[in-house]
Amino acid sequence: QVQLVESGGGLVQAGGSLRLSCAASGRTFSTSAMGWFRQAPGKEREFVAAISWRGGITYYADSVKGRFTISRDNAKTTVYLQMSSLKPEDTAVYYCAAGRTTSTWRNEYDYWGQGTQVTVSS
Repeated sequence: QVQLVESGGGLVQAGGSLRLSCAASGRTFSTSAMGWFRQAPGKEREFVAAISWRGGITYYADSVKGRFTISRDNAKTTVYLQMSSLKPEDTAVYYCAAGRTTSTWRNEYDYWGQGTQVTVSS
């Protein structure tokens, strides 16, 4: 089992940057694929980025490609989402998730954090 706790959210102006962290506990983190998803008010939870357990494979949603970078440190059991050139439409609650395969589909992830709010002002 994996427990996940996100941090690093906050209020930032458009064009700014934030780095989200997701601290994991549990024996299987280093062999779990990790993903970031987000959910804006009134919208479905959507895929943002994913990384394989070794970090060699990454996927990004088209809306964040070139602006966001996912990475992980298995020694620290932490996954990161570096967000740059933020836009108001990036405003959402961001969730990290752990699963068995590197996927863009939320149903492939077994464990979820509680989320961290990111608000981008125009």
